[in-house]
Amino acid sequence: MLRERTQRQLKEILATGAVGTHQNRSERDDFAVMYANRLARLWAVERGLAFGRLDQADGDRFYIGKLGLTDDEQERLLIDWRAPVAQPFYQATPRSPMGVTRRRHLQTRGRTVTGVDDDLLDLDNLAEADRATLNGEAALLAALDEERTGRMRDIVATIQAEQDRVIRDDLNGVLVVQGGPGTGKTVVALHRAAYLLYSHRERLERRGVLILGPNPTFLRYIEQVLPSLGETDVLLSTVGELYPGVNATRRDTPEAAALKGDLRMAEILTRAVRERQRVPRTAIELPLGRYTLTIDGRMLDSARNKAVKSRRPHNAARAVFVRSVLNALARQAGKKIGKGLLDDEELADLREDLRTEPAVRAALNRFWPYLTPQRLLLTLYGSAERMAAAGLTEREQRLLARTSAEWTESDVPLLDEAAELLGEIDEQVLRASAAMAEEELLAARLAEERERQSELEYAREVLELTGLSDVMEAERLAERQRGEGPYLTTAERAAADRTWAYGHVIVDEAQELSPMAWRAIMRRIPTRSMTIVGDIAQTGSAAGARSWASALDPYVAGRWRQRKLTVNYRTPVELMEVAADVLAAIDPELEAPASVRHSGQEPWSAPLERLPELVTSSPGKTVVIAPTAMLDTLGLEGSVIVRPGERNDALDAAVSVMAVTDAKGLEFDSVIVVEPALIVSESPRGLSDLYVALTRATQRLGVVHDLPLPSSLRRLVLAAKT
Repeated sequence: MLRERTQRQLKEILATGAVGTHQNRSERDDFAVMYANRLARLWAVERGLAFGRLDQADGDRFYIGKLGLTDDEQERLLIDWRAPVAQPFYQATPRSPMGVTRRRHLQTRGRTVTGVDDDLLDLDNLAEADRATLNGEAALLAALDEERTGRMRDIVATIQAEQDRVIRDDLNGVLVVQGGPGTGKTVVALHRAAYLLYSHRERLERRGVLILGPNPTFLRYIEQVLPSLGETDVLLSTVGELYPGVNATRRDTPEAAALKGDLRMAEILTRAVRERQRVPRTAIELPLGRYTLTIDGRMLDSARNKAVKSRRPHNAARAVFVRSVLNALARQAGKKIGKGLLDDEELADLREDLRTEPAVRAALNRFWPYLTPQRLLLTLYGSAERMAAAGLTEREQRLLARTSAEWTESDVPLLDEAAELLGEIDEQVLRASAAMAEEELLAARLAEERERQSELEYAREVLELTGLSDVMEAERLAERQRGEGPYLTTAERAAADRTWAYGHVIVDEAQELSPMAWRAIMRRIPTRSMTIVGDIAQTGSAAGARSWASALDPYVAGRWRQRKLTVNYRTPVELMEVAADVLAAIDPELEAPASVRHSGQEPWSAPLERLPELVTSSPGKTVVIAPTAMLDTLGLEGSVIVRPGERNDALDAAVSVMAVTDAKGLEFDSVIVVEPALIVSESPRGLSDLYVALTRATQRLGVVHDLPLPSSLRRLVLAAKT
């Protein structure tokens, strides 16, 4: 009935059409968006709409669900799980019942109740009639034993007390959620996003919530959780997707990733920009028909100093540089044509005449060119001379050298840094430059012979910078700004705007982020309202964090708080014992989270040659986690291989093959780890990678190998697998 009513209201408001004043149209659009969002929420929460009941000591009874619902008389039918009155459903205990006598968990299929589980919290205050209806054990273990579907589910019906405290923590400031594998960090962070949107709707709907994950496969894995909780306007992204228009599809070597992630790269890029603000060693003559003008180092030094002192980004400061040079050239021209001291109007006229001269434009653009972040990085990576001038050693130059525009995940924070240094290029300039590109090239060819090569190089850069794709993108943007255009959600608008400031940012697997990535993320959340989720013991990236303090203190020293999740709900005791040995090898001081259940199945090892038959006989969702170099050599028929940056259907496949990096944050019924010794040797933090691989399973774990096992896997004895 609610869906039908909302659908009818939406149709009625849309039927009014785009008529009336601008205010009328704006109000109509606001109502249409409100009804559309409400309808989307009502459809999204269908599965498990009501999942619990609270029986109060005072006789009241509340049903708990994914949304709050009332009848036509405004009587409460269902309490939203995020409401304060629902908090005892997650936090009440026999020692502190919070006024609750019984907590009932409802299992449903569609609209039919298929089972109930009761938690008795206060027997003394339970009504006599209710004592006869007490039933069974809690719902948690049953949910944990279910086979995986390839997508994360919401846990709104089984949130545990330590998880609920994290979910309901304050919006302001930086909250770090430190938890080992299987403690529910990710799903807790997603439920926290839903809770914050419920509690701070106006603030967060206006500025949006950004959730950053480690890879595209992970984002597909979690994408259904928030919609199932009624929240459909949250941006999910990886760091590699943060820069609009760039799709980072490659991964760097660990050495190159560590270099690009180092904070020193911020200074390297600053120097690279300065190197493009050129001052020639010798004077440049500009033949302009009736007379020849001269640009010398003194004139350019003065112009550059003025531009630098303006403290504007490179592209914006160019206007200061150009005006200074044109003023100097106009005074020269005045003398050449026999004029004495020029008044302001005469100076302005001469300056504008010179601005349109192809030779003058070519010189100005060569000495202080317009730059895009992409162009800056490509010309830096492609020139040993420029890399050396920016302060990179020969070894570092070899790590960065490349000529293709195929971006890596580690490049994206550098592009973001470059965008801050360069600033925007005016769209009118881009369109005008496109029209003038051929003239620029002609002017370069007519320049003096000793300048010919550098002029040609610049002109080609202009043509590349102002190619058709750039112009079309600028035109589309201008058209969208001139007209009303299609309605965009907050998430869609934020994704297209590099400078968007979010209301809250959640970072999952945050231990993997480099210092440069943190720098890019912090630009997007000036209020520092953040939830940081991860496990330092699982840091696999060579550029990743060694402690939360090292990552966060440069931005919020003394202003971040930490909450720990200590219970492992995913990994059975038998499997965690194996992983705990690896954890001890990483750092003897680290403590594994406590597992809450047994699977009854011991981990095993077998020869590598038996992998195909073991995969075939493996029940449930199975993942084969292998060294990166072996992904394409395993020859597993019917499996889906996950490659960096690719969108794929691995989560829907019965068997998938991936490297550890792509398995982060995921879970599967069965996990088979290939050649653990090679996984350890692939990365400076290989033991952490092995720890991640061993803790992805919810039921079964096996290892196949030909090389000797690492000493930390001493529990696994090579034996016949039958």
